[in-house]
Amino acid sequence: MKTLFSAADDYIAQMTWKDLGLVKLCLCSMGVLLGLATGKKARKWVALVAVVTFLATYIPLILDFLPHLGRALKED
Repeated sequence: MKTLFSAADDYIAQMTWKDLGLVKLCLCSMGVLLGLATGKKARKWVALVAVVTFLATYIPLILDFLPHLGRALKED
């Protein structure tokens, strides 16, 4: 497992923002497909889990990004 994680770390370190964007689009598409495959009774719970997961991941990412954005804006 360590080898897999190490290879993933190396790959991510060499990625550009465009590559990461493609990964995000791929994962978003997979989420849409899984959501479409969900039965009508479970859709409300699936949507709730999706919203909670989005907020739990988006907020820390943005909070981590804001200092970088601030520095970039100061340099301009």
